[in-house]
Amino acid sequence: MTVLYMLLLLSALPLIKTTSISPRKQAESLVKWKDGFSSSSSSSSFISSWSLTNLNSLCNWAAISCSKTRTVSKIDLSNMHIDGSLSLFDFSSFPNLTHFNLNGNYFHGPIPSEIDQVTELQYLNLRDNSLSGTIPYQLSNLKKVRYMDLGLNNFNNTDQDWSEFAGMPSLTYLAMSMQADNLYHSEFPEFISQCRNLTFLDLSQNKLNGQIPPSIGQLRELQYLDLSYNSLNSSIPSELGLCTNLTHLFLAFNELNGELPLSLSNLNNLVELGLANNHISGTIPPSIGQLRGLQYLNLSYNSLNSSIPSELGLCTNLTHLSLASNQLNGELPLSLSNLNNLVELSLAYNRFSGTIPDNIGLISGLQSIDLRMNHLEGKIPSSVGQIRELQYLNLSYNSLNSSIPSELGLRTNLTHLSLSSNKLNGELPLSLSNLSNLVELGLDNNLFTGQILPSLVSNWINMESLQLQSNELSGEIPTEVGNMNFLLTLNLRRNHLTGVVPQILGNLALLKLLDLSHNHLSGQIPSFVNTIFLRDFNFSYNNLTGRIPCVFQWAPENAFVGNSGLHGYVDSCVDSIPPRQNRNFKKDNKRVLIGILVPVCGLLMVTTVIGLMFRKKSSLVLNKVNTSENFESLESMILQEEVKFTFAEVVKAVDDFHEKYCIGVGGFGRVYKAELQSGQVVAVKRLNMSDSNDIPAINLHSFQNEIRTLTSIRHRNIIRLYGFCSRRGCIFLLYEYLERGSLGKALYGVEGVNELVWATRVKIVQGLAHALSYLHHDCSPPIVHRDITVNNVLLEFDFEVRLSDFGIARLLSTDSSNWTDIAGSFGYIAPELAYTMRVTDKCDVYSFGVVALEVMMGRHPGDMLESQLQESSKSRRDNVELLLKDLLDQRLEPPTNESAKVVVLVVTMALACVRMRPASRPTMLFTAQKLSAQTLPCLPEPFGMLTINKLMAL
Repeated sequence: MTVLYMLLLLSALPLIKTTSISPRKQAESLVKWKDGFSSSSSSSSFISSWSLTNLNSLCNWAAISCSKTRTVSKIDLSNMHIDGSLSLFDFSSFPNLTHFNLNGNYFHGPIPSEIDQVTELQYLNLRDNSLSGTIPYQLSNLKKVRYMDLGLNNFNNTDQDWSEFAGMPSLTYLAMSMQADNLYHSEFPEFISQCRNLTFLDLSQNKLNGQIPPSIGQLRELQYLDLSYNSLNSSIPSELGLCTNLTHLFLAFNELNGELPLSLSNLNNLVELGLANNHISGTIPPSIGQLRGLQYLNLSYNSLNSSIPSELGLCTNLTHLSLASNQLNGELPLSLSNLNNLVELSLAYNRFSGTIPDNIGLISGLQSIDLRMNHLEGKIPSSVGQIRELQYLNLSYNSLNSSIPSELGLRTNLTHLSLSSNKLNGELPLSLSNLSNLVELGLDNNLFTGQILPSLVSNWINMESLQLQSNELSGEIPTEVGNMNFLLTLNLRRNHLTGVVPQILGNLALLKLLDLSHNHLSGQIPSFVNTIFLRDFNFSYNNLTGRIPCVFQWAPENAFVGNSGLHGYVDSCVDSIPPRQNRNFKKDNKRVLIGILVPVCGLLMVTTVIGLMFRKKSSLVLNKVNTSENFESLESMILQEEVKFTFAEVVKAVDDFHEKYCIGVGGFGRVYKAELQSGQVVAVKRLNMSDSNDIPAINLHSFQNEIRTLTSIRHRNIIRLYGFCSRRGCIFLLYEYLERGSLGKALYGVEGVNELVWATRVKIVQGLAHALSYLHHDCSPPIVHRDITVNNVLLEFDFEVRLSDFGIARLLSTDSSNWTDIAGSFGYIAPELAYTMRVTDKCDVYSFGVVALEVMMGRHPGDMLESQLQESSKSRRDNVELLLKDLLDQRLEPPTNESAKVVVLVVTMALACVRMRPASRPTMLFTAQKLSAQTLPCLPEPFGMLTINKLMAL
């Protein structure tokens, strides 16, 4: 029996390597691994030294460092754009490896269990790849590892598959079973707690669920722990308080519950604590004041229901404090004034009462104060004028009942000031004229009196949103408002304004919303011929006379009611605007067209000008293409390595692009269906360079490089791009063919009712979100699609999404601005792109939101979208209380139970994505993760009572 026990123990031990690994063998192993890569040209050239012809120079190879024994000690392939796997990496050949860095690549598949053979490993960074499967328990054998980053992958926590050990000797298998039984069968990779030397551990942005195990407290050397953006659903273990070396702790965006453990107060070295977006309840313990080194504290979006303990004022190193969106109550403690280093203070969406402390002005470095949506009353402290760095101040939706202190005009750095929906009174102080950097001013829904003096507004030349509606203001509209060249929103409704509508308002070229209704204005309505983006306007209930200008020919009737002196449109309006066209919207969407076609005319004018600017440059590029023999060859194309057909076969299959094979026509070319002799079907998009404003204006070589990048991307929700060819002044893109066709066809065809049930629609939105998240966050450089519409989303037979049409996609440079001409489909273009022409990933986020709403509504969002775009300029009291159930596609029965929850989640995220300000939109990574959350949030109200305004506030 003793002998059997000894054999059992010996078989469980790792084999002792008695032979050294030669540098030549290591070189051969690296070449074998490299041969499995499908990398971009840049990375291929960088590691070209990895060659069988160069085996004796291993230590001089790129990305390789050697130890004194001339064997590999470090491998650093970070940010190389490599597409490969770890399955061909022979860990046993690198016993002296201490650093292994693959951060920022496209490695896929699992981490092999053999990773525990690099027992000297100290640094492991596999972040930002596409690795999947379970995190192997063999990592627990890496006793020397100090740095481990596995974040931003697709790791889950399915139980270990033991089939891989089936070929092991029975005693070894038994010993491993006994040794690991308590280590890897939990949902969280608890075995990592065996790596006792860890100082850095990042498992964020994966698919982990279950509990954070108490054994995490055994990592006594840990300084940095990030488990955020997963689906962990336990309480925070009190044992975390044993990790007293922690400086950074991030557990945000999970499903954590329970109360904050008191043991967290033991983390005296903590600098950053992020617990936002969980379900944490209970109190903020007074012991939090013991965290004297804390600089960043974010407990927002939880269910905390206590007051703010005065002891928090002891954390004098705090620079960022966010407790927003909880159920916190009581008065704001005076001790907050002790936080002299505070830069950002966010206490919005709580239940705080009492007054704003007078000593808040002592926090002189504050840049942002957000106290909106509470129950605060009394006055706005004059001491706010002492906050020298203040840029953002939001006190809206409270019960403040004073005048605006004149001292506020001293804060000339202010860009955003919102005091709306209070009980503020008195006249607007002239000192506000000093705020020349203001971009948004919201004073609506108060009791302000007096006039809007010209001297008050004359310096507001950077203003984008001016909201003074629902007050008691009188006098005339000052003509100086016409000098606000960046103005997007002007809302003066429900006041006592008199005089005429200033003619100069018609020069506000970027104006999108103008509401002058419910005043006493007289005279004629100016022509507004230069306001090409104006979509939302209201002149009702005034004393206006004369005829309505042509620009408002298709306005809704209620935009002019209550003006007895108005007498219809001017005579020259006949045929001044092109007739309505069906843009795949339903016939009952007449009001949608009103909000779309007017700006279309203006945008077409801008596009035409840009096209003329590029025509000369385009002709030079075309001449170069047409005279180059390199682009006349049918074989001069870039194809995926696994593609088995040639471009000549494609040309033959479509009879040299005969019209009978054309299956679609778009703004950037035609699409053909090619059935090859092998039986394979491909889609071919033909872009005529002379017809495109985008392609000829860029260097052709640069465009080829972009296509090479696009051929390397891999994602289940992105259409396969087989390759590209440039021939006779045209560019041809070859894609996989999907029989079901576009989402637009499914949504507006007969199957829109029969097959697009709620679960299917949610699946489509989720798939599109994951595709865009991949392009924005997993590609380097990031890729912005720029033309996301229902017609560019294709569907597999099972309604799996394939995002298509990258004809105008743009690679984002991370170290420079990205400017572009207007590109995309009207009705889906982000508003900022129309007037700034700066392309960012948030442009795609906006378009995604439009498509998501369209999928759930069964029609283009139209007027409802316009209302959401003006969210910052309309008070919630003025918005129509539109019920969600009335907004959804009426061809389906309303969703119930779990289906109702997920529909609410989709609509809520979609509304967040179409916010007016790009910075306030979520990222696609966050959106995709929220839409795929395994635990759905409870409905705030019964489904039938939910309003759009309620969802906007979530």
